[in-house]
Amino acid sequence: MDATVWSGFDEDVSEPRRTPAPEVPEALPSPIGRMVSIAGGSARVLLDAAALHRHHADETRTDSGARAGEVGSLVKMRIGRSWLIATVRALALDDTGGQAMIADIDFLGEGLEAASGALTGFRRGVTRYPLPGVDVHPAGDTDMRQIFAADERAHVEIGTVYPTANVRGALYIDALLGRHFALVGSTGTGKSTSLALILHRICEAAPEGHIVMIDPHGEYPAAFQGYGELFDAENLALPYWLMNFEEHGEVLVTSEGPDRQRDMDVLARCLLAARCKNRAAEGVAKVTVDSPIPYLLSDLIAFVVQDMGKLERAGDTGPHIRLKTKLEELRTDPRYAFMFSGMLVGDTMASALARLFRLPTVGKPISIIDVSGVPSEITSVVVALLSRLVFDYAVWSRHETTRPILLVCEEAHRYVPSDRVTTGAAVRRVLERIAKEGRKYGVSLGLVTQRPSDLAEGVLSQCGTIIAMRLNNDRDQARVRAAMPEGARGFMDTIPALRNRECVICGEGVGVPMRVALDTLEANKRPASGDPSFSALWRESGGEGAMIERVIGRWRRQGR
Repeated sequence: MDATVWSGFDEDVSEPRRTPAPEVPEALPSPIGRMVSIAGGSARVLLDAAALHRHHADETRTDSGARAGEVGSLVKMRIGRSWLIATVRALALDDTGGQAMIADIDFLGEGLEAASGALTGFRRGVTRYPLPGVDVHPAGDTDMRQIFAADERAHVEIGTVYPTANVRGALYIDALLGRHFALVGSTGTGKSTSLALILHRICEAAPEGHIVMIDPHGEYPAAFQGYGELFDAENLALPYWLMNFEEHGEVLVTSEGPDRQRDMDVLARCLLAARCKNRAAEGVAKVTVDSPIPYLLSDLIAFVVQDMGKLERAGDTGPHIRLKTKLEELRTDPRYAFMFSGMLVGDTMASALARLFRLPTVGKPISIIDVSGVPSEITSVVVALLSRLVFDYAVWSRHETTRPILLVCEEAHRYVPSDRVTTGAAVRRVLERIAKEGRKYGVSLGLVTQRPSDLAEGVLSQCGTIIAMRLNNDRDQARVRAAMPEGARGFMDTIPALRNRECVICGEGVGVPMRVALDTLEANKRPASGDPSFSALWRESGGEGAMIERVIGRWRRQGR
């Protein structure tokens, strides 16, 4: 890079963003105010009320300068041969008879001043601070394009940056996925459609991707027809023997307190014996209770009975009886057939991983795991098993050609709850581990939730990119504000005022924090998450008898 281009900045070890050359520059607008005080990352500006009103009164203007001084708009200040860019966070009328306004601004970054006076070569961070009294100018459309333009890194465009009408907002794929991301927003704000939009854009840019999505409501099969493979309780075929010891314990051990540890001890002895009996264990030097080696449920029951026969006192048989009863229940209950069927005793680990992780992709990069038909008492274990398989596969394949996997978890607060919830320890533990260590092995985590305050704080803070839609709850807003980078927390003030399908994005996945109006997704790519129209549907009638019969049939079959 030509050193003379950056001579307006002090020496900096960071690599500046490379942006396209500016288009035809705009004439430098007259100042709209001046700076009166400054702190490390923010400042206070005295704005000329008359100048702002003239900007807003000119209805012929459609550029971003027409919204000069509004909350969320950008302003710039000249420092030597460079421009300092800031965003307006708050606005108030000064006590001078309405002649001035006080604005609080947050600094975004800086760029050089071209010969025409326009901004060029924008990058994050502040090298030089202005002095009080410096003039403040509104940022125009050319400035906006320089600030928000995507550089040469792989990216996808997802919407239009506020307050412009034509500047595109981009997500950098590698930074978004490599550092995990969280999509948060209250019910009805367009969260599911926004997720579908982002995943569609990523799949178009990287058609050989590998995405595993946990879908708790069956919303996403409609959004990814032709792009994804659907797995539900009828075709999931997830062998029980793939569970590790902790997951076995959550399924098979029902006791609490001191009895639970006794039951776990019995389960450990019998499970290890059952795994060692299989021929697949013959070539394994060290078999443990966590080794994914097939075994027969009948063998496990037989070892439980055999272990019970070794006891000297009949009163010590409680753990064995409880385990035997639970195992027989799982074998006979058709609700658990997708996992505990007698047809799943073969060594199908290779084919199961290939199907679930889309290896190879064969034109369908997304696996949608619909757990809405899975019995609620085992849902968390199923999610734990799927998540752990993703992580363990990545760990044990690190000497092979890397095949990064994105794990998307809808309703994430169910599976990684805050410290107030103690159930589902296995799924919480594995998702927390993915959040902390996944990027080392090529596992990306995408968390989607409507209640970020119920999500484990440590997991949310591990997400390098936060995509925040409207949040109505004060606790949720506070949790997201705490997880946002310091320089982006001013954007949190706009979150309660966001419209549907609008979001604030900050973190590693974007060049600068931005408010984005998301693109409209085609109808055939939207998830089945729309709200029913009571006023319209309650005017219709007919066919209720046949409908009830069909519903009862599905209800009794426990399937779709």
